[in-house]
This record gives sequence, structure tokens and C-alpha cells, in this order.
Amino acid sequence: MLWLAAQAFGDRVTVLSVDHGLRPEAAAECATVAALTDGLGVGHATLTLADRPGPGNIQAEARDARYAAMAGWCRDRGIGFLLTAHHADDQAETLLLRLARGSGLGGLAGIRRAQRLQGIMVLRPLLEWRRAALADAMVPSGWAVADDPSNHDPRFDRTQARSLLAREPFLKPGRLASAAGFLAEAEDALGWAAERAWSSRATTIDGGILIDPEGLPAELQRRLLLRGLAALGHTAASGPDIARLLVRLADGGSGTSGGVKVRALGDGRWRLSAAPLRRTGV
Repeated sequence: MLWLAAQAFGDRVTVLSVDHGLRPEAAAECATVAALTDGLGVGHATLTLADRPGPGNIQAEARDARYAAMAGWCRDRGIGFLLTAHHADDQAETLLLRLARGSGLGGLAGIRRAQRLQGIMVLRPLLEWRRAALADAMVPSGWAVADDPSNHDPRFDRTQARSLLAREPFLKPGRLASAAGFLAEAEDALGWAAERAWSSRATTIDGGILIDPEGLPAELQRRLLLRGLAALGHTAASGPDIARLLVRLADGGSGTSGGVKVRALGDGRWRLSAAPLRRTGV
């Protein structure tokens, strides 16, 4: 990504290296990247994270912290685009991981080619390239390859997915990456349909929301319910929580999620409103 961006954009490029504070070798690796950028005549900045990821999901926490740091750096300088080097093998691994976790269509769409994140447009122009092809393309440069040992740590789910792809020839990363692309197109189509359903079937009334789900496929009903909850401040509804609410609504009942009360009306519509505060004894 660094090499290609430098060829395409010259000194308009600034390269960001992130030191998560997890490995002592990281500082030297960032310094190596800085030296390479000097040779290419492009800018470089090392972002050192103040807080190390906790003992939970280290890779996920590190990723979130990394993107937050890079997006913040870009916003502070009025830069609107951030390019990352995700490739087809990354996409295949992501699809396997999300299949194993039982993700819905949005998760199975995988890594997006373009994604707005924290006010910055993240672009991934190498998403259709295989890892091996990118490595071969860089051989003439003479650059040494930095290998993060965490990529081989069997404690991480992504490492296990990568090992599975390597040892099972019928799991072809290129085809899995293509499948994720088709799923992303389906996700976009459903998002388009849900947007139109919302504009014609959702009404704000008396501080609440009325939704008419009549005749819609279950997935569009689910999306309308999610959007209604989010409009009233509940943006973290879980999949099982939504499934439970939909069952109750189908039976003409009601339920509460994240401080929002949802109930089925006699005419088939749903009414969403802020749930009353619970009284507590003193």
C-alpha cells in the first residue's frame, strides 16, 4: 500500500504507523517504515497509543484503538481519506470468522471497500488482491517483510481461520472473498429497501414512533424495528433481543429494550416510545 500510494500520489501521501505498546519490536518497525518513507519522499507519523488493549479480545481492542487514533490524526489535519492494505485473504478470514459467530448479513458482507468511520472515509483498494500476489509484486523493491508474531499465535481466532484456509484446499480464499462481495451487494440492496420502507411506513407521533410492518419480509421488519429503537436512543440492541421482540409483536404483545417500550396495536402497527422509569424504594 505504501509503495503504490507513493507512486500514485507522491508527496501528497502521509504514512501512519501505529505502535500499540504490545511488542518491544514495534518501535523499531515504525522507525523502519519512517526510513522507507524518507526514501520515497512522502510524509510519515508514528502514533503511539497511550492505553494498551486489555486482557479480553486483544486484537479487536487494538483494531478499534488503531482506527480511532488514525481517524483522529486525519480529522485534526483536515484529511478525509485513509487507505488500508486489506486484501482478499483478509476478507476470506473475516468471512470464516463471522460465519463461525453466526453473524447476520451485515457481518457476512465482510470488510468493505469503502466505509465511513469516525468522520473519515476508509478506502481499501487492494481488497481483490491475494496476499501472495502482493508479496510477489514487492520483490523488486528489495524491501524486507516485517512479520508480526501475533499472526501465528494460535490463541487468536483469526490465526485459526488462516491456518484452516492454508490446510484445506477446497476453501479457496479468492472465492470466499468474492462471496463476501456478493453478500455486501445484497446487504446494500436490503439497506436501500429498508430506507424506502422507513420513509413510507414510519411516523413520528407524540414523542414516539408508529411503524407499519404489514406484508414486509421478516428481515425488513427487523431493520425497521432496529431503526426505530435507534431513533429513540437505543443503538446497541442485540440480535437475540430483537428476535425476542419480533416474536412478541407477532403475537400481539409488547416488550422493552434499552429503555424503549414496543407494543403491537390492534391495527397491526407497532408503537415505540420511551419506557416509563421504574420506581425504586428508599
